[in-house]
Amino acid sequence: MSETSDMIRDMFGKGDDVRDAGLMTPENIVRYDDIMYGSDPKWQVLDVYRPKDAAAQRLPVIVSVHGGAWVYGDKERYQYYCMYLAQKGFAVVNFTYHLAPEFQFPVPLEDTNMVFGWVMEHAKEFFMDADNVFAVGDSAGAHILSLYAAVCTNPDYAGKYEFKVPENLKLNAIVLNCGVYYMDYDFTGENSGLTEKLMQDFLPSQGTEEELYKISTVNYITKEYPPVYFMTAIDDFLKDQAPILQNKLMEKEINFVFRFFGSGVVRLSHVFHLNMRSKEAEICNNEEIRFLEEHRSEKV
Repeated sequence: MSETSDMIRDMFGKGDDVRDAGLMTPENIVRYDDIMYGSDPKWQVLDVYRPKDAAAQRLPVIVSVHGGAWVYGDKERYQYYCMYLAQKGFAVVNFTYHLAPEFQFPVPLEDTNMVFGWVMEHAKEFFMDADNVFAVGDSAGAHILSLYAAVCTNPDYAGKYEFKVPENLKLNAIVLNCGVYYMDYDFTGENSGLTEKLMQDFLPSQGTEEELYKISTVNYITKEYPPVYFMTAIDDFLKDQAPILQNKLMEKEINFVFRFFGSGVVRLSHVFHLNMRSKEAEICNNEEIRFLEEHRSEKV
């Protein structure tokens, strides 16, 4: 374990403990916990949450890719956020994936692909609508999800990986919250030292120019990329990433909604939307749900 990963796990963990203290599973949610989607019982597990009143109704699916600087997090830290999404009429898949530095890129991307494969294989069992598959991700999870959407829509980029996208999988739309979409090779800027150390943990060759290019989503977005809702906030330390993504989506003529939250009076920080007690989080999450609903398709 590296000092950087240790520090982030300790700091983020304490913050999440405070944020989620006292939260419980809502009475109107049914949950299926600790389902293995791979062979590793520690890292490759997922939960499925559904609204109780939907019973055997086939629901659109949201897959959540958690954040945590590529070195922290699991499905337990995202259960309350994901259950909130499920309350809005979705089957939500909340999963744990392999983290750095124990496991390096592209392992988290491979895990993400396995989860979508599990969704397609088990859609009938859990009454999930495989014709309406969506995904959300934040911070490092937004980065991983944005790369996966590129794999699904850019054959040249998909060819750089050994895994294959599940047959018939189509991402109707994705939500990217406070994410990273471009890696600057010289590690300049406010968070340069931390980013460089994280890349040393995350990437097999510790962040070569070739590696950083490969994990910069904007290099691989094509006109086939799915519709995107993405947001940042006034005190999000990654807010400079949003305009980079916006420019690329505009260049490729991708349907998107971009939102900047907060003001000089209301200070909102990185991944504020995960705070289930926050009015601003509720506003943001409900906007995102409406965006996904607008991109539901009806099977002919």
